[in-house]
Amino acid sequence: MKLVEETAFRFRIDPVDDMRVPGIVYASRALLPEAGGDQALQQVANVATLPGIVEASYAMPDMHWGYGFPIGGVAATDIDRGGVVSPGGVGFDISCGVRLYAADLDRAELQPHLDAVMDGLGHATPRGMGSGAVWKLGGKDQLEKVMRGGSRYAVEQGHGVARDLDRCEDRGAVDDADPAQVSERAVNRGLHQVGSLGSGNHFLEVQVVDAVLDEPVATAYGLRTGQVCVMIHCGSRGLGHQICSDHVRTMEKAMPGYGIRVPDRQLACVPVESPEGRVYLGAMAAAANYARANRQLLGEATRRVFDRITGCGLDLVYDISHNLAKIETHDVAGEPRRLCVHRKGATRALPPGHPDLPADLRDISGAGQPVLIPGSMGTASYVLTGVEGGPAFASTCHGAGRMLSRHQAARGIRGEELRHRLEAQGIAVRGASWRGLAEETPEAYKDIDAVIEAATGAGLARPVARLLPIGVVKG
Repeated sequence: MKLVEETAFRFRIDPVDDMRVPGIVYASRALLPEAGGDQALQQVANVATLPGIVEASYAMPDMHWGYGFPIGGVAATDIDRGGVVSPGGVGFDISCGVRLYAADLDRAELQPHLDAVMDGLGHATPRGMGSGAVWKLGGKDQLEKVMRGGSRYAVEQGHGVARDLDRCEDRGAVDDADPAQVSERAVNRGLHQVGSLGSGNHFLEVQVVDAVLDEPVATAYGLRTGQVCVMIHCGSRGLGHQICSDHVRTMEKAMPGYGIRVPDRQLACVPVESPEGRVYLGAMAAAANYARANRQLLGEATRRVFDRITGCGLDLVYDISHNLAKIETHDVAGEPRRLCVHRKGATRALPPGHPDLPADLRDISGAGQPVLIPGSMGTASYVLTGVEGGPAFASTCHGAGRMLSRHQAARGIRGEELRHRLEAQGIAVRGASWRGLAEETPEAYKDIDAVIEAATGAGLARPVARLLPIGVVKG
């Protein structure tokens, strides 16, 4: 496989063997996976073999090895020309995403209350591998309403305000959810987890706006230098994981009947409009709505802590998913085509004026969709904006991108040592376990500033604000 450097931030893998389209990697040379270790570039080539794929198999600057698709992978298939849907192109944590709140106070105003706020958030945020949630559902019937209504249903039940929905992707819910396609085991796994952080790289961070990089757009988003923000990163918990597992198995069995062969069984797929494809998309949408409700509930718990301790409110800047397959219309070779766009560890970045933008942002010059890019624990996060003519079906990166496995990371530092180091930097830490902290050490991730530079240089998005953590709640 030959990697051709087209520009400083764009590399090409020409089609070989069964590849139907080229691979396109948006990254700097320093951000490319190391040969012989991370197999993400091979995965880019493998994805290019999928039936119906159009334009290219894309990878974002934070790309790394994933299940089937690379994390940071984007691929669109033409639905009307045999295009397929692949659970590996969405991932196990369906609709995992990021939510950002802006507080009406500055760092200096929060500082005397920071320890109390962090203690409150640590107590109010269920986290870790098991059950425990902010919202005690009344049973499976109410869980079905969550899977159908997402954040919309949560707000109807008093967990939020109407404005929250204006600042959520899809206004808080995907409309084509079909809870009937969610297995009993998935339901049981999700029943007691609505409003829980989980573990791994999920977090709740109290942050401060360190720098505004685009004043007009930052103002439109409600951000200013020195302002306190809260970022929440989590997804669909056990319910989404089980849905992915269930449908990968189903598609593996169904592929031969459609004459589909893939170079990696983790790319199991079926035509989008096949019975198996429609069933998966309905279950995936149910998990997506569960994830949006999950972040909505965690956000409400955070609001209550801030209100009780500081008396201030939190306004939602945006909520966006980065593990999803969406049916979208895009121009391909000058013709509008109906596509199934897989974004796995990749964020949609709609351009200014797009009809799916929140109404209050649609007519703001230069303001595209807010794009939320979390860094690694202890490093900066960024708010970007979608740009006109963004490539890869208006997609960009989703984070810093992992370089070390969790085992490798934990061998390099003890959790207690990392907490002391972060607190010496002025970052209050509330972790569920020492092992969990060590696995998420900043050294396990790529340089977030280099990732943002590559995303900007490749024309994927434009930076608006840089945020630094002052408090971290980890699973």
